[in-house]
Amino acid sequence: MIISAKGREYRETVGDQMTVQRMVKHYSGPLRVVIEAWRPDKRRRDLDNLLKATLDGLAHAGVYEDDSQIVDLRIYWAPYIGGMLKIKIEEIK
Repeated sequence: MIISAKGREYRETVGDQMTVQRMVKHYSGPLRVVIEAWRPDKRRRDLDNLLKATLDGLAHAGVYEDDSQIVDLRIYWAPYIGGMLKIKIEEIK
């Protein structure tokens, strides 16, 4: 698969954020992922467009092996403007 320059930059940014936030856990079992998306501005956007690059970026950063581990996924718009994602990941036992 060929990834665009913007895609490679996004992947690198995700990896950098994992380092900054000291996210050292590597999950190997089934996962629950909750994503709170903060719009960067008031324009209309498709929420589902945020998923692929984000989940693949987390896998590439080593947070988990593959996004096929995700068995419970939720994404929603935050009531705030701020242009960021808040992601909570937990292993399902």
